[in-house]
Amino acid sequence: MSDLDFEANLREGIAIDWPIRYKDIAPWYDRVEKFVGIAGSRDNLPHLPDGNFQPPMPFSCVEEAFKKQLQSSNPNVNIIHARQAHLTEPTAEQTELGRASCQYRNMCSRGCPFGAYFSTQSATLPAAKRTGNLTVMTDQIVKEVIYDEVSQKATGVLLINSETKEITEVQAKIIFLNASTLGTTQILLQSTSKRFPEGMGNDSGVLGHYLMDHHFGAGATAEITGYEDVVQYGRRPNGFYIPRYQNIGNDKRDYLRGFGYEGNSGRTIAGDDGSIGASLKENYTKFGPWEIKLSGFAETLPYEQNRVFLDKSKIDPWGLPLLTISADYGENEQLMRPDMKNNAAEFFEAAGFKNIRPYDEIRGFGRCIHEMGTARMGHSPKDSVLNKHNQVWGVPNVYVTDGACMTSSSCVNPSLTYMALAARAVDHAVGEMKK
Repeated sequence: MSDLDFEANLREGIAIDWPIRYKDIAPWYDRVEKFVGIAGSRDNLPHLPDGNFQPPMPFSCVEEAFKKQLQSSNPNVNIIHARQAHLTEPTAEQTELGRASCQYRNMCSRGCPFGAYFSTQSATLPAAKRTGNLTVMTDQIVKEVIYDEVSQKATGVLLINSETKEITEVQAKIIFLNASTLGTTQILLQSTSKRFPEGMGNDSGVLGHYLMDHHFGAGATAEITGYEDVVQYGRRPNGFYIPRYQNIGNDKRDYLRGFGYEGNSGRTIAGDDGSIGASLKENYTKFGPWEIKLSGFAETLPYEQNRVFLDKSKIDPWGLPLLTISADYGENEQLMRPDMKNNAAEFFEAAGFKNIRPYDEIRGFGRCIHEMGTARMGHSPKDSVLNKHNQVWGVPNVYVTDGACMTSSSCVNPSLTYMALAARAVDHAVGEMKK
């Protein structure tokens, strides 16, 4: 994220202003990128800041040609290497954790046995284990954070054993909630006390509100002729990226904010033509034409009515009220979608591609799996749940550093921002403990 994102709410009078700017989080982006290992290019785009990157995975020949053709016809539109958490030149810090370079198998969803694709299992848990200070407790459900009325701090958490339903208390000086956006907010809503009858940190009444998720499912596909003698080597686990270009500079649209495109290309397989046996096998050894795809990922504005709440009339097997979600996309998101579809088709047409197929298949709220908001950061406990250090207002030893803390969503993938905010908040917590 950049100041285009951090300043947008204030500039446009949407929701509330972020309590931080890019300069506050920039060094923490660098630190997280160095630890995680991000393959990407330095592109000198103010609205998509460069980072601490390892060498990018190369474009395909088709993508190289598309980049030249598109930027000739649309100079304000950039095609860059996808920035993705795959190691291409592992550092000593990463190899010491047992991680290795990406092997171009594109089976990341199965779990990467090489540790090339960043995950909790490949990186953060091994690093934590090496400190000697890690205790992992399994089969535990957090019921609530315990608040002490006298000290005005949290003293620990109550846990429910998912198998035996036994309740235990774990004490702590500092508590970080990272249960994912909805899980963290559920815990805060369940953490009631005399001081916080509507949920921990909820003096403002906004806890659970302003839920966001990116909207997607619009773009285009096309076929490319002229490269029949070329096939891609290996299975690259990422593609290319077109950063947001809408409502930047002289580009003005009839909606706020904008979207970026995730793209990829490759040779198709001849595949199933209705035959069986040996002829079917033979078809699967033959290549079809090159295909290229663009899929838009777009910002959703923070709306008060998009919310989660506890339904106390419905109780789960552990005696906890169910978290209920009520959210939908608004007019601004609907106005954006024709451009997500049509711009992609126009780019392919300008490049001379064939069989262009634009699409718009709006998918349900939450399908993008980028849930954000519901315990937002802000300047005051009157309109937010967290301060600029990700501390819960009124409970300074509780930090929230997952997607729940977001004040707006931008259109870029959000996980790196969560991690940068988490690293920054840990540094703040350590400083407070030393005091």
